[in-house]
Amino acid sequence: MDFPIVKVLKFGIKYEIDYMHPQEEEAVRALLNSVIVEGKTYPQKQPLSQAEFFSYWLSKDAFVVRASPVNDTQKPKEILGAFYLKPNFPGRCSHICNAGFIVQASLRGQGIGRFMGESMLKIAAHLGYEAVMFNLVFETNIASIRLWQSLGFEIVGRIPRAAKLENEQVVDALMLYRTLP
Repeated sequence: MDFPIVKVLKFGIKYEIDYMHPQEEEAVRALLNSVIVEGKTYPQKQPLSQAEFFSYWLSKDAFVVRASPVNDTQKPKEILGAFYLKPNFPGRCSHICNAGFIVQASLRGQGIGRFMGESMLKIAAHLGYEAVMFNLVFETNIASIRLWQSLGFEIVGRIPRAAKLENEQVVDALMLYRTLP
């Protein structure tokens, strides 16, 4: 599979997905921590330290979305979104992967999540995974649920009262699953 994967999204802007580079780790950790602090989609309650981030996000494959360069003199590219891809289970079940996604709050709804989701499915299949499973998609994360269902995921389970959101609202979490071609 060739990287970067480039696509023109809304407003004619080119975006690229590529493996995360070491110099981008801190920007992705900051983005993840901002999503964690929002308290709506990730189970963590506190921002992750560098070591915690490494263990959680960088344990296998990590990718970023950047604006594609216009020319070689362009300033360093801002991280617009990111995702990880790793086995969901060990050993005999490691052919089922898990992924986590983040997008800058100001850029949500512009197709970056869909671009990452579609690309993740291709990358996961290329890496030899046979299925993708999401363990905790909070039922209040409607945009995410719609996206994953539109990409062929099925809801295979519900965990009652799984998450206590930032506002103390208690919500169920869904488990989503999709086999890969």
